[in-house]
Amino acid sequence: MSEAPVRPTGSTSPAQPSPNAVVAVLALSGITVSLMQTLVIPIVPELPKYLDASASNAAWAVTATLLAAAVATPVAGRLGDMFGKRLMLLVSLVLLVCGSVVAALSDTLVPMIIGRTLQGLAAAVVPLGISIMRDELPPERLAGSTALMSASLGVGGALGLPAAAFIADHYDWHVLFWTSAALGVVAFALVKLLVPESKVRSGGRFDALGAVGLAVGLVSLLLAVSKGADWGWASGTTLGLFALAVVVLLAWGFFELRTTQPLVDLRTTVRRQVLFTNLASIAFGFSMFAMSLVLPQLLQLPTQTGYGLGKSMLTVGLVMAPQGLVMMGFAPVSAAITKARGPKVTLMIGAVIVGVGYGLNILLMSEVWHLILVSCIIGAGVGFAYGAMPALIMGAVAASETAAANSLNTLMRSIGTSVASAVAGVILAQMTISLGGATLPSENGFKVVMAIGAGAAVLAFVLASFLPGRRPAEPEPAPAPAAPTAESVH
Repeated sequence: MSEAPVRPTGSTSPAQPSPNAVVAVLALSGITVSLMQTLVIPIVPELPKYLDASASNAAWAVTATLLAAAVATPVAGRLGDMFGKRLMLLVSLVLLVCGSVVAALSDTLVPMIIGRTLQGLAAAVVPLGISIMRDELPPERLAGSTALMSASLGVGGALGLPAAAFIADHYDWHVLFWTSAALGVVAFALVKLLVPESKVRSGGRFDALGAVGLAVGLVSLLLAVSKGADWGWASGTTLGLFALAVVVLLAWGFFELRTTQPLVDLRTTVRRQVLFTNLASIAFGFSMFAMSLVLPQLLQLPTQTGYGLGKSMLTVGLVMAPQGLVMMGFAPVSAAITKARGPKVTLMIGAVIVGVGYGLNILLMSEVWHLILVSCIIGAGVGFAYGAMPALIMGAVAASETAAANSLNTLMRSIGTSVASAVAGVILAQMTISLGGATLPSENGFKVVMAIGAGAAVLAFVLASFLPGRRPAEPEPAPAPAAPTAESVH
């Protein structure tokens, strides 16, 4: 167990702002960072031309962000617990701005990958923001505010797509990155002015070896998952990366259990409430991203296929945008149910709604309004679930471990989305039709992906059923080798 939290007597933070200002600024920061998910989607087909690179090499502009986010999220969470969550939030926003500027100035592949990597390193903003809320907000505001902050992951992605498509259609593509840099500067300034630094610190020594081990294991795993389709799932490179990931992560876990100040407290992660919340997060991440892969393709495929709608990328963005608004709108509903019945019930309701949305999508996929309806239903379910997850995590860990625990939960969602991308890619590559000499995903291929998305929602429901019926008033104590003392109980 980590040592008792250190609470400094002084704070370098500004005068105490209103809770509304803190929530608004943190939510804006979360939306700004989540925009990075969809920022380059409208220009992906053109990136090889823009960067004078092959299509497979240009795809690293997307992969680099994914890998950097996976590594940075748990590391920044632990550093936030140790040295200050607001400090790490500001560092993350600086990295976002720097990455955006580097990408905006790039015309070749290498600086673009560097810029996108720096943008990915800012991914810990959302879990850090949730942890700041726990430390700074009154208890009656916490559930609704953390639900809104958690939903910002989806809100930014959904709203960013039409905005990015509009900019890409009407301006030079570099404007996309100048815009993200400007948003990052605004978020940084507002955090600096209005968000106080938490006085809850864990102290201790940073586990550098654990950070390196986790980085190597996660990069190997996600690289194999995300690039396996391009390299071949049975290729030596893909299988070697999977094997390396297994060996390194097992060795990392062995090391973390034996170090006194681990990067990730694995004993905390195996508590029932934390474990099943994280497993359900993987399933929800899978389920949410499956829709993000299917709907844009259905909208853009030519009408000659009989099921494609032949729409532009801007139309795709406008169809997907209401989903983000629905997620934000359902955040207070999620919080109200959590207060009344506990976050377990909220999470299970979210899983049911997502499953229903995918079931409808299998039946309704021939009109634009069908896809708007489906995306809004799934968005509502994800909003419920993403609002409940921070409450479940924070109800099971000490305040001094909040950022690390929330960051690990965010990482679990990212792993789910990566697996969804790989699974959907394999299915859509195997189930195809031929049109005018081109090979395109078949209608049945999309239906299979949607059925798997529904299955992931059912799995999340089953996993959530193993959670405690009500949130505990205090975190569960970690097992201790000796009789507990007054310090070790808390």
